[in-house]
Amino acid sequence: MAATSCFSLLRNSLTLRALQNAKTPFVFSSNLAHQTYAGLPLLPGRTLCHIRATNDEEASARAAAASADSGAPTIFDKIIAKEIPSTIVYEDEKVLAFKDINPQAPVHVLVIPKFRDGLTRLSKAEPRHSEILGNLLYAAKIVAEKEGILDGFRVVINDGPSACQSVYHLHLHVLGGRQMKWPPG
Repeated sequence: MAATSCFSLLRNSLTLRALQNAKTPFVFSSNLAHQTYAGLPLLPGRTLCHIRATNDEEASARAAAASADSGAPTIFDKIIAKEIPSTIVYEDEKVLAFKDINPQAPVHVLVIPKFRDGLTRLSKAEPRHSEILGNLLYAAKIVAEKEGILDGFRVVINDGPSACQSVYHLHLHVLGGRQMKWPPG
């Protein structure tokens, strides 16, 4: 991986925190051997780019799962109540879609149901949830249209700690504006 693409990861505060707490040295590119960054030696074959999704995101997902069924309001409930500001892309009586504050693509919008009704994750869906699940997918299409990515976009649902779900209020990620690669994760 090119050094410039790895350096761009440093703008992500989660990555910076992971780097500061790292117990092992990492390298941005194998051709930068024996240099240092922030006092850490940069060794060949070790790449900073791999720590991004493994340290903070996994820890956050485990922590979120521990209180998933508490019934306490989530950050999404606060966004729905307009207690926390967001950039709304689409809204109707059942669904709210807003821009992600940590985008993973040029277009990254979250689509959520306004009423959880026990739907904290997709694996908790019951027959009574089929209408809202359809509404969420249709809203994803509307978001893609509004954001100009109907030529190609991805809809992602993270379900549970192994999928790095960090908010237990079912939500869809609508990603686009760049070439999506496969496999995704």
